[in-house]
Amino acid sequence: MHVLVTGATGMIGQALVERLAAAGHRVTWGVRSVGQARSRWPDADVVQADFADPAMAARWPAGLAGIDAVVNAVGIFREQGSQTFDALHVKGPLALFEAAAAAGVRRIVQISALGAQPQGGTGYLASKGRADAALLRMDVDATVVQPSLVFAPQGRSTRWFALLAALPLTPLPGGGHQLVQPVHLDDLCNAIVRLLESDSAPSRVEAVGAEPLTLRGYLAHFKRALGFRQRFMSVPMAWVRAMARPMALMPGGLVTPDSLLMLEAGSVGDGDRFAAVLGRTPRPVERFIPGRERDAMRRRAQLDWLVPLLRYAVAAMWIATGIVSIFVFPVDASLDLLGRTGLSGGVALLALYGAGLLDLLLGIAPLVLERRRRLIYRVQLALIVFYTVVITIFLPEYWAHPYGPVLKNLPLLVAIGMLHELDDGRGGP
Repeated sequence: MHVLVTGATGMIGQALVERLAAAGHRVTWGVRSVGQARSRWPDADVVQADFADPAMAARWPAGLAGIDAVVNAVGIFREQGSQTFDALHVKGPLALFEAAAAAGVRRIVQISALGAQPQGGTGYLASKGRADAALLRMDVDATVVQPSLVFAPQGRSTRWFALLAALPLTPLPGGGHQLVQPVHLDDLCNAIVRLLESDSAPSRVEAVGAEPLTLRGYLAHFKRALGFRQRFMSVPMAWVRAMARPMALMPGGLVTPDSLLMLEAGSVGDGDRFAAVLGRTPRPVERFIPGRERDAMRRRAQLDWLVPLLRYAVAAMWIATGIVSIFVFPVDASLDLLGRTGLSGGVALLALYGAGLLDLLLGIAPLVLERRRRLIYRVQLALIVFYTVVITIFLPEYWAHPYGPVLKNLPLLVAIGMLHELDDGRGGP
């Protein structure tokens, strides 16, 4: 069977491509950027599938030549620029589905979301629901697969739950009584392959795990599996809702007002049909994290909260240093210190305020320029080394100061060096 998988470089799409290939099927990858995909997977059969581009509708007839089945795995959790719910979840997929039906494609599988309805409570669920309903009205053999939370070691939501479990005190919104029914990525992909291979497939399948459990129970599983202490703290939902809006401004964050609505609504379903498609009972959460993956997941979970904490701590140090230099510390005392290095008059004032402004910029920049963090950390390292050399030459007595103002540069250099290696803005924490 020749299968087109759109969203093939995403978490579900890529895993599905690998599973289809292992089952002996020919796979064409539908991707947003053909060049980037070919650079990473040079042997892949790649075609462009950019749902945000209105011109894609005219290209599908040629792109579907020889295709037996289509799986749409495109999905976004948050809108950004032209990547809108309407474009990526509704208009783009429907153009593909209509072209596939016209081309005589045998089967279409739409990967949606549990709880998706045309009048869903969030933009994400409503947009998925509109595409689902429109597909099932078409004269084509189609199945809508609606996964609950999908567990995958490198998945964003899985890493978020592991991060929460790794915290010394794990916060539980509203006590963590919300119900979830997570499904393992392997089970989801295996079920989709079986749907494609089946002579007769149901129109809808709720892809859920073996049994429902509370959010607290799910996080407790992560803690047990990864070796973290079972310590929790209930946070009132009113507080969580108040924090959700500012947290939604963080790049790539998963805590948003919409995600809270979906959490409170629950993410559980009837697993009988999914188990029938899969041919067995889905994997229980106790078997989600095998021993060979535990150490890596534990370390990643720790880094996922410790690295951002270190980033903000170092940023706060630079910002506070700039504010103190410009507004708090007596100017005369600063000029006296600069005079001992050979600077005086207007040059000394320029050095004082210029250095203070530079400190402020070096504190703010890593928080807003994600892709330039490594460069910024190099500048920070160079500046600290420069300051240390100047102090050593002109103010050597500060090495013997009881508060260690210069000695503290040594662990600071190590901390920034760690950030340089771990916090590069390219998929790191």
